[in-house]
Amino acid sequence: MSQSLHPMLNIAVKAARAAGAIINRAALDLEVLKVGTKGPNDFVSEVDRAAEQVIIETLLDAYPGHGILAEESGREHGAKHSEFVWIIDPLDGTTNFLHGFPVYAVSIALAHRGAVQQAVVYDPTRNDLFFASKGRGAFLNDRRLRVSKRTRLADSLIGTGFPFRRGDNFKRYVKMFEEVMQASAGLRRPGAAALDLCYVAAGYYDGFFETGLSPWDVAAGSLIVTEAGGLIGNFTGEADFLYQREIVAGNPKVYGQLVQILAPYTKVIDDAPAAAPAAAAAPDATAAFVAAAASPAAQGAPGAPVVPARKAVRVRRAATPGGEDAPL
Repeated sequence: MSQSLHPMLNIAVKAARAAGAIINRAALDLEVLKVGTKGPNDFVSEVDRAAEQVIIETLLDAYPGHGILAEESGREHGAKHSEFVWIIDPLDGTTNFLHGFPVYAVSIALAHRGAVQQAVVYDPTRNDLFFASKGRGAFLNDRRLRVSKRTRLADSLIGTGFPFRRGDNFKRYVKMFEEVMQASAGLRRPGAAALDLCYVAAGYYDGFFETGLSPWDVAAGSLIVTEAGGLIGNFTGEADFLYQREIVAGNPKVYGQLVQILAPYTKVIDDAPAAAPAAAAAPDATAAFVAAAASPAAQGAPGAPVVPARKAVRVRRAATPGGEDAPL
């Protein structure tokens, strides 16, 4: 990479590549892996845990005062009251990995007071590094990324992800799938949301939508999308998506058309009480992130109320990229 990176992004790249090396070694002999389940169709392997461990060690070695929110270990590591929170998915696409299907990635984001400022998504099978710093653009290796220029959903290729956990609303998803499928040029489902978002940023997809995702699935990809000129939000088109378990992204024109289709399917509850103050306003940003991530809604418990980071307002407008915090 010829461009100079922010020091914190450099550390994230180092951590992602270290995790990728562990994943690539394990991919050579999948049959010896020990695999457990977190729930039906929700797998975790010793590789997930080893990759997460090397990421956390790399990050905390450089920034011992930072907080950690990680898929496998939650908030066990790092400072509990830092304004800086690393949001980590050590292996997004574990099911693909366990079957030898080469679509999976390492996802690492750094949020400052609730706003993602640095992002890395590393595809170890292709040695592709997607990264972004807030206000400095998004890149794939040495190439600057821009979202596609297609303006009609009918001409667009859309990415998605299927629900797979117990408690997911399959019938609701099938209705959405049917509508988007008939309105677009095609749908794709590779199975790793972090990469799906990067594919929007790179213009491979014109848009993307999925339900049931956790913060570590989308935090890094969300910044990469917006820094590539795209929009990302919940199904009603608002930027408050990290804990809503619904997400839509795309170039600005296609995003708006997807929101029109998806808004009736939103799970956001207008009068849902907030479990924690908005992370951007909270003095204890780590606690706000973790409280939301640990809520029943964030974990996909059947029938659990959706707990947004702030009260949702049903308006159908495009979310604007970026936030109020200045780039680090």
